[in-house]
Amino acid sequence: MSSGEKHEVVDVKSTANNELKPSKSGGILFPNENKYSHIKNKLVRSQQYQKAKREKKKAKKLAKKQQDNEGASKKVPHTIESLRIKDETTVDDVNAEENELIRNDFDNDEFSEYYKQTYEPKVLITYADNPMRKTRIFGRELTRIIPNSVSLYRNRSGVKKIVKSAIKKEFTDILIINENKKEPDGLLVIHLPDGPTAHFKVSNVRITTELRKNHKDITAHRPEVILNNFTTRLGLTVGRMLGALFHYSPEFVGQRAVTFHNQRDYIFFRHYRYGFDNDGKKAKLKELGPRFTLKLRSLQKGTFDSKYGQFEWIIDGRRHTMETSRRKFNL
Repeated sequence: MSSGEKHEVVDVKSTANNELKPSKSGGILFPNENKYSHIKNKLVRSQQYQKAKREKKKAKKLAKKQQDNEGASKKVPHTIESLRIKDETTVDDVNAEENELIRNDFDNDEFSEYYKQTYEPKVLITYADNPMRKTRIFGRELTRIIPNSVSLYRNRSGVKKIVKSAIKKEFTDILIINENKKEPDGLLVIHLPDGPTAHFKVSNVRITTELRKNHKDITAHRPEVILNNFTTRLGLTVGRMLGALFHYSPEFVGQRAVTFHNQRDYIFFRHYRYGFDNDGKKAKLKELGPRFTLKLRSLQKGTFDSKYGQFEWIIDGRRHTMETSRRKFNL
């Protein structure tokens, strides 16, 4: 074998090794079908490979961007809300027969006369015995939000006695604010004269002065009422009950709105004043206060009766006996 032939054999072996193994300098592993194997310079060959790799990555990124722009579904992170287990009483817009039954029920329930606009609500707001300052302020602020409402002290009267007295004075609803550790922590809503009665846990109460300094711009206009995300039969009943506290004819000139937003069975209350820019396209919100959160504890048929009352729904503090999953909501 000539010296030239010997050199040729060694060169082929070296090339084969470079195609299968990493280089000694950087650890780049070239594939078996290496389209850059004809380049003799090792550095240039590596640069060409890296350039092609970058271009491939860039093209893949561009294709994904185009796919997203065409409306392809994106991966949405899972939350408790997105994984919510549908309640068997959830109202389905598609099911016309079920909706007809619900409409018939609502046409004959305790709030039907209000939604037929046959009377104007008249609301009595009272407290637990010897309410502290923040509780009293909270009650007075509710009178500024709820039209045709008055705030009176309880004077150690029992709830049943208050109900009888309120019916005689033609009140349509009673709100009783309870407190714990100088903070409002409970709300009893009694619809008159025949109920139902709802008991809510109250939390995260922020009165107006804790949110903003100037509260003089809260006018006496009747606010708009927004009930959001009440989707089950129980949720619709609770929403109708809260809506029936307010006058059915808002005064839009006042540009005030109150919102009861249900999320994961927590009802968030907000009170806003809204306004529009010069073009009338964008709305600006200013929170007026107060702000608080409600959590339904029970719904009782009729007016309040702690001993013989019949409950339509009551929460059990022992989660394992009442709720089978954290992802199932009642409202």
